[in-house]
Amino acid sequence: MSSRSQTRGKSLTLVLGGAQSGKSYYAQRLATEFQVVTFIATAQASDGEMREKIARHRAERPAGWRTIEAPFDLSARIRSESRDADALVVDCLTVYVSNLMSRRKRGSCNQKHHIDNLCGALQEVSIPVIVVSNEVGSGVVPPYRSGRVFRDFLGQMNRRVAEIAGTVVLMIAGLPLIVKSAQLMKSPAGTRIADATMIDVQSANGVRKGN
Repeated sequence: MSSRSQTRGKSLTLVLGGAQSGKSYYAQRLATEFQVVTFIATAQASDGEMREKIARHRAERPAGWRTIEAPFDLSARIRSESRDADALVVDCLTVYVSNLMSRRKRGSCNQKHHIDNLCGALQEVSIPVIVVSNEVGSGVVPPYRSGRVFRDFLGQMNRRVAEIAGTVVLMIAGLPLIVKSAQLMKSPAGTRIADATMIDVQSANGVRKGN
C-alpha cells in the first residue's frame, strides 16, 4: 500500500483562536502528518504590511507544500485542490469573510449562500481538511454596524463549520483545548489526546444551547 493511500481519508478539523493564539502554527503542525499538502490562503497582498506578512508565513511553511490563493472562490478551490493532495489547510475564514464583505459596495453579500457553499465543499471532499478561523464572539460589541455584521457573519460561519467538523480545537495562549472530537487524535508533539466530549453549553453555562 502506498504512503498516499495510507494518508487519504475524509476528516474535517476546525482550529479556532484569537489573534496570535497559535492557531495557524497548530494547524500546520497537524498537516505535517501528511505527505502531499496544499495550503489554501485567503489573504490578499493589499499593502506593504500584508505583503511582508504573507512572505513571512510562506517562509514558515514546509517548502514542499503547494500554496493556492483563494480570496473569494474558496469553495471552488477546496473542491478542485482536494483531487491532487493528501490534505488541505485553509487559512483563514476570518480573512475570507472580510474579503466577501469588501464586495458589498459592488453588490449584495448573501451570507447564507456563502456559508452553505463552503460547508457543502467541505463535506464533499474525501481527504482531511484543516480549517483555521478566529473566535470573535468573546470580545466587546463593535461600536459600528459593519463590525457587528462581520462578527455575526464569521460567528455563523464558524458555528456551521463546527457542526460538520469531526474535531474542533480552541487555541488559548498557544495551548490546544479540544472542545469536540469524534475520535482519538495525535497532538503535534506526538502524544495521544484522550477522546473529548463536546462541551454541553446548556449544562455548563446555564444558558440555552445555541446562544
